[in-house]
Amino acid sequence: MRLTPERDDKFAFGLWTIGNVGRDAFGEATREPIDPAYFVKRLSDIGAWGVSFHDDDLMTAEAPEAERRKELERFKGALDETGIVCSMATTNLFWHPVFKDGAFTSNDRDVRRYALQKTIRNLDIAAELGAPTYVLWGGREGVETPASKDPGTALDRYKEALDFLCSYVVEKGYDIKFALEPKPNEPRGDAFLPTIGHALGFINELERPEMVGLNPEVAHETMAGLSFFQGVAQALWSNKLFHIDLNDQKIGRFDQDLRFGSEGIKDDFMLVRLLEASSYSGPKHFDARPYRNVQGEGIWKFAEGCMRNYLVMADKAQEFNESSAVQNAMEKSKVMELGIPTVGSFSEKSVADLMDAEFDIGALADQDYANDELDQLVIDHILGVFDR
Repeated sequence: MRLTPERDDKFAFGLWTIGNVGRDAFGEATREPIDPAYFVKRLSDIGAWGVSFHDDDLMTAEAPEAERRKELERFKGALDETGIVCSMATTNLFWHPVFKDGAFTSNDRDVRRYALQKTIRNLDIAAELGAPTYVLWGGREGVETPASKDPGTALDRYKEALDFLCSYVVEKGYDIKFALEPKPNEPRGDAFLPTIGHALGFINELERPEMVGLNPEVAHETMAGLSFFQGVAQALWSNKLFHIDLNDQKIGRFDQDLRFGSEGIKDDFMLVRLLEASSYSGPKHFDARPYRNVQGEGIWKFAEGCMRNYLVMADKAQEFNESSAVQNAMEKSKVMELGIPTVGSFSEKSVADLMDAEFDIGALADQDYANDELDQLVIDHILGVFDR
């Protein structure tokens, strides 16, 4: 079992993740900020592949352009020195009070225009750094008071923003695609595009839907009590998994960004098995934050734990797939039969064949699909107690 990450694993972390200072709604920071250039060097030390950033993580917000440029050049130097790639970029459209009513969906037109301006400025930086994906998390796009915004009109403005940004990228010739990051609530009481399904429906209404996909996050779907594994499977089925945020979360809690593999272990296992068997070749990006009481080298151990847990689950997923006991249980559960078309393409013959078929519904109803046996094998492989 390999426990040490390699660059080919494409593990990535955002500046705001391991670099989180430990501030929360009830307490001030418990750690000092980490210089982005040093952050990149430490990622290289622990075997990571990529780094991502918000504009305000990397460059001082509202600082003179010369100062921002100096900060950017130091970061670029660290990337060149270490070989770490810029795997994703995004814009902070949630922290400053100007976005308290939203960014792309604020009721104030000037706020919406400023949000687009801020995003475009950072898109230029993302293109300069070679980031292939630009994530848009609508943290402030939503309401506490339902009467404060007409949802349909808000989605019109959201669509307008995405269409405008896609056109800008095309006009500039940037090799960048956008990835929407759904979240059901927090910091807004009710968010627009709260789940993977909502976001997929929205993307289909855009002028350039081929340029926009998803960046689903474990914690966000779990907050809504949904299966992240199933959500990612649908994103893959739709060819819309452009990026992914891995962490962990307890159902029904605030957004916790726990170490990947530390809570919903069965869903995490199925997720890793799915990703490893899929055509997804993008970053495995950990949007996880060290616990507030962790200091010094502990934050890098936390990062290593995220990568280690993924590697362990990938190894166990391979063992699961190769197990004869699993294959027998899947046969009992008719897992493979689901892959056989039900009726095939519509035709007079397929209709006639269907209507002429006779079914013994008593026998069909009496079948044992052996799901418990199959699920126990999942647990056995996770716990490492299966027969080798």
